Amino acid sequence: MRHLIKVQILVIMLTIGYLPTIMKNTSYAHGGKSHSDNAATPFAVVQSAIQLYDKLLSKQKLDDSWESGLRSISVYQNKRGSQVEWTVKFLRTKIDPEAVYIFFDPKGNYIGSNFTGK
Repeated sequence: MRHLIKVQILVIMLTIGYLPTIMKNTSYAHGGKSHSDNAATPFAVVQSAIQLYDKLLSKQKLDDSWESGLRSISVYQNKRGSQVEWTVKFLRTKIDPEAVYIFFDPKGNYIGSNFTGK
C-alpha cells in the first residue's frame, strides 16, 4: 500500500511538472486534428510504466526491495538509430542493480525492459 501511495505522489508530481508542456501543445491544436500522429504524452507513458512495474512486483520478477527502496521515477526520450523511444527509469536506493528501465515506442506501446537502460 505504501508503494502505491508513493507512486501516486510521483505521478502527481510528474503531471504538475509536465502540465505547462501539455497545455502548450494543446493550445495549438485546432479542428480536432493532431500533428503528432497520436504520439504518447509523458504522463501516459509513466502511467503505463507504473502498471508494468506493479505487475513485475506482483509476479515477483522484481524483489521487495524495488517496492520499499524506490527513490524516483523519471521519463525521457532517447534516440536509438533513427527511432525515438520513451524511457521510464525506476531508481531505487543504492542496491545493485540500482535502476530498472521500461521502454515504449513514440505511440506508447511497450517495447521492453532491462536493468542497463540500453
